[in-house]
Amino acid sequence: MLEINFHPFKNLETERLYLRRVAATDVKEILELRGNPGTMKYIPRPLISTEEEAMEHLKMIDDKIDNNEGINWAITLKGNPKLIGIIGHYRIQPENHRCEIGYMILPEYNGRGIVTEAIKVVLEYGFEDLNMHSIEAVIDPENVASERVLLKNGFIKEAHIQENELWNGKYWDSVIYSLLKRNFKK
Repeated sequence: MLEINFHPFKNLETERLYLRRVAATDVKEILELRGNPGTMKYIPRPLISTEEEAMEHLKMIDDKIDNNEGINWAITLKGNPKLIGIIGHYRIQPENHRCEIGYMILPEYNGRGIVTEAIKVVLEYGFEDLNMHSIEAVIDPENVASERVLLKNGFIKEAHIQENELWNGKYWDSVIYSLLKRNFKK
């Protein structure tokens, strides 16, 4: 079984990006991300509508890091501390050396390759620092942009599960993509 330890918290860097720990100063951007029906279109979770709810979300992120249950980074552009997105490892299964990657970005930053760039360094962390064997991503089948990002990063489609999640009176499909450590290219 893997030993998961996020302490000390490790910031990550790419050519254009700096990934750091989410902080209380990010509350407005968290509200913007999680409160935007467009951003949340493919994520069957409640919209956040107040700064208090955004702070609760931040606390949940911090608690998961503190308890070594999951890790998130704020995606920022180098030289600008403003959070423009979130990316992290969720649903960690130490017994299977597998976890899930998830990400979201403010709409004005879509189409710039930012998520593709952030995923590379977060995958590297997952495979090298956490010693994962495989990393999965679970997306809505209509989320074509997310599918493109995953395929660019070497993920393959594993499964399309029909109507497996009930949210707001609607059954949602899930598509699972995965990447094995041996197929990961830095």
